[in-house]
Amino acid sequence: MATRIKMDQIESNGYKAILGLEKFIESTPLTGTHKDLIKIRASQINGCAFCIDMHTKEARKAGETEQRIYALNAWRDTPFFTKEERAILALTEEVTLISNHVKDETYTAAENILGETYLAQVILAIITINAWNRIGITTLLVPAQYQ
Repeated sequence: MATRIKMDQIESNGYKAILGLEKFIESTPLTGTHKDLIKIRASQINGCAFCIDMHTKEARKAGETEQRIYALNAWRDTPFFTKEERAILALTEEVTLISNHVKDETYTAAENILGETYLAQVILAIITINAWNRIGITTLLVPAQYQ
């Protein structure tokens, strides 16, 4: 399997624009754990092998447990996630699967638990990883071939 095009080389300005959004997300008060959960769960849903590989490794390095990583696709059925994480994961799933729309209950629960500013940052983080997933899947980025 070989990467189709190298987006950062072929369309560097567009790539840099998405990278700018990523850098903004990194500058927010979103916790590392919340960012990791968003990145892994959206990447699982989208089937982006490159991003799953990268972000699970990053999460492990940051101290995330194997148990929680393995349980992410069944998070509703485990006691491993906090109410904040559950709100973030529910929103991540609905924003990622946007054709089903984001339910009022999901949005309201997330807003009540997280507050408006943190919620806005979570939404931007979800949108950002979805953009990266689409680049990775479309260009056939190969897992473990990154710095």
